[in-house]
Amino acid sequence: MIRYDDLLSGRVKDLKPSGIRKFFDVANEMDGVISLGVGEPDFKTPWSIREAGIYSLEKGRTWYTANAGLPELRREIAAYLDRRFHLQYEPKTEIMVTVGGSEGIDACIRALCDEGDEVLIPEPCFVSYDPCTRLCGAVPVPVRLKAENQFKLTSADLEGKITPRTKALILPFPNNPTGAVMRREDLEPLADFLRDKNIIVLSDEIYSELTYDGTHVSIAELPGMKERTVVINGFSKSYAMTGWRLGYACGPREIIGQMYKIHQFAIMCAPTTSQFAAIEAVKNCDGEIAAMREEYDMRRRLITAGFNELGLETFTPEGAFYIFPCIKSTGLTSDEFCEKLLYSQRVAVVPGTAFGESGEGYVRVSYSYSVDHIKTALERVAQFLESL
Repeated sequence: MIRYDDLLSGRVKDLKPSGIRKFFDVANEMDGVISLGVGEPDFKTPWSIREAGIYSLEKGRTWYTANAGLPELRREIAAYLDRRFHLQYEPKTEIMVTVGGSEGIDACIRALCDEGDEVLIPEPCFVSYDPCTRLCGAVPVPVRLKAENQFKLTSADLEGKITPRTKALILPFPNNPTGAVMRREDLEPLADFLRDKNIIVLSDEIYSELTYDGTHVSIAELPGMKERTVVINGFSKSYAMTGWRLGYACGPREIIGQMYKIHQFAIMCAPTTSQFAAIEAVKNCDGEIAAMREEYDMRRRLITAGFNELGLETFTPEGAFYIFPCIKSTGLTSDEFCEKLLYSQRVAVVPGTAFGESGEGYVRVSYSYSVDHIKTALERVAQFLESL
């Protein structure tokens, strides 16, 4: 009789399933659930992008592309980054098109880390950083972000965390789940702290276009930081292209070259149709981004005010499409709050602990939903709090 437990990887068996999906697997089996949990735009992909994808299929463009992505797409990504964020990259050697930003994160960590190396991970944060680190035998080192600092990372937070085994610092801003943003005045002292250290910054900027009350600034733009930063970005959030599965990584050719080898053997190339559609996105869809951002901004103010009026303290997020209300006043843990809310009022949100232990006492609420959807959910949350 085959013994699967003896054959399966210990590293994989030790990984915890995604805390986000735990609740939505339950919610999907229930009737009448209002979800404020999934981090996915409710907009359709802009028509001109869909049309470009359709046209590429009509023309029979269904072959493999170059491993690193269509040359024209990489040139357009370079032009976009220069135009929007003042970042200059050489398309042939410093840009690689990936299967979503998630592949770029995984490939970067694997390209940098050997067994026992350390990766600094500010928490609360996106759920993939920790398992990607563990899967290559490296050690995730959590860096607790503080609500009193609006969940921004400071050099003081890193004091005592860096060791001779530290290879990388993940910089996840605008942040999922908190909505925190690092402005230029926040990044400059952090850059000063990092410049004399042999550490790579993995800057996950997937929500860069969803920055409110100002524009996004990449740490790679600051003096002396481009050569020590890998920027991860993509099309899912900005262009409502989650199902197209397309992202990109930009950075020093020495690192991108090693990431390219991983990508070449594990993936081959990103989806061809998606790449042709993405050319249209970065060339001609700045206006569509602005329209979606304006709508998110209105929802952001609505839902933040709503939770604060309910007595669940919520700082105003400056980016992405999440709020991170504090639920400590209810006396419930994050898991208890989410479970009771789901079963009693049919509202699904995500426990803060899905994003690291420092998320205890908070829940993540997405406002990538319609105004009517948000208002109905707020009414149900109010009823839930009254029942407590």
